[in-house]
Amino acid sequence: MAGGKTPHFHNDAGHPRIAIGVKEFMCVGATPPYDHPHVFLDMGDDNDIVCPYCSTLYVHDASLSAGQTEPAGCAFDIAADAA
Repeated sequence: MAGGKTPHFHNDAGHPRIAIGVKEFMCVGATPPYDHPHVFLDMGDDNDIVCPYCSTLYVHDASLSAGQTEPAGCAFDIAADAA
């Protein structure tokens, strides 16, 4: 994701599957202080990937923007965490 911030996603609700609009991103697990190491994931040519820490299945959905998720509310606001 050259030239921009890498989107971060969380799974506080324990969803088995989260659709996202990007193929390169960071998974944080749950929101701090219950997060796991923030791991960079890259789907490459695939359309899905499983986080090795929390086992969340992320599925690429080209109809979503970089900050959208389905179910809604799984995008992690890096700026809010730094405050």
